[in-house]
Amino acid sequence: QVRLVESGGGLVQAGGSLRLSCAASERPFSTYAMGWFRQAPGKEREIVAAISWRGASIYHADSVKGRFTISRDFVKNTVYLQMNSLKPEDTAVYYCAAGMATSTLRTDLSAYDSWGQGTQVTVSS
Repeated sequence: QVRLVESGGGLVQAGGSLRLSCAASERPFSTYAMGWFRQAPGKEREIVAAISWRGASIYHADSVKGRFTISRDFVKNTVYLQMNSLKPEDTAVYYCAAGMATSTLRTDLSAYDSWGQGTQVTVSS
């Protein structure tokens, strides 16, 4: 498994921006697909964005498409989630996850077996 450490969460007003970072301890980082998930109080954990092991395939959930962008830096072993135009409904604990690379980019939770500790994102109205 991969050790993942998230950072960058916090409190922001609606319309603001945050950038989440997730540093991975394992090498080679490039063999893992990476994902960002979130879980709001009383709700199930859901996929936000995912990026394939080479970075060639990217997925964004419909709810964040056009506002959030996932990216990865192979030199820094880090994956990012740039969040713009934040809304109160984006409030949740955000988790970074890693899963073994597959031929197609997977967005289901079961495809990811290493998880970070989570970082709180709170968007005020």
